[in-house]
Amino acid sequence: MAESKYKRILLKLSGEALMGGRRSGIDAETLAGIADEIAEVGKMDVQIAIVIGGGNIFRGVTAATEGIDRVAGDHMGMLATVINAIALQDALERRNVQTRVTTAITMSEVAEPFIRRRAIRHLEKKRVVICAAGTGNPFFTTDSAAALRASELKCDIIFKATKVDGIYTADPAKDPTATRLTHVTYQRVLAERLQVMDASAIDLARNSNIPIYIFSLREKGNIKRALLGEEVGSIVTDELPQHATA
Repeated sequence: MAESKYKRILLKLSGEALMGGRRSGIDAETLAGIADEIAEVGKMDVQIAIVIGGGNIFRGVTAATEGIDRVAGDHMGMLATVINAIALQDALERRNVQTRVTTAITMSEVAEPFIRRRAIRHLEKKRVVICAAGTGNPFFTTDSAAALRASELKCDIIFKATKVDGIYTADPAKDPTATRLTHVTYQRVLAERLQVMDASAIDLARNSNIPIYIFSLREKGNIKRALLGEEVGSIVTDELPQHATA
């Protein structure tokens, strides 16, 4: 088995990543494919923490535009992430991958509370730690939760698996002239408002000096390729390497 470039990673999965071709909810085939990939990279010498979103089930921001109180909507969104976390846990354990679901809000009957030292111990025992319920606070996205958990767990890098194959100068679906940036700084992401993560997540990652790797989840095997150091997307760091031109 090839050796991973990183020892401990934080994988950020959006709720939409579980939808497949559906308009909402969880697509069983897509979930199985993601679980297969995580199980495969779990055989490498790497510790995996996962932060999962809930946008496939409920979005607090969208609910706020439809008359639901924002705080109530965000709490509903947190519960949606727990549903996704339990679904992913079930899929992984069907593949003999030991997991623990942790939540930022107390629900001891279905998951354990997120306790930093306990989560690190799980990682050291090669258990996949799935972090649900965001930060446990309204007005914060799961992107912010990913940066927070990566900082707390001392992860080497944040892997954000998305629908696109990296960071672009504009939305490639709307602007045919958009170009992909293979390497970009936190400062440029913030200054140009590039679609990576929200500003608070970028700022936290920068302060913790944790790189962010953006790549497409649609291409099978990309998580493993990213772990091996192959160029499959775009990376955000504090400074550009000398050879970079982005």
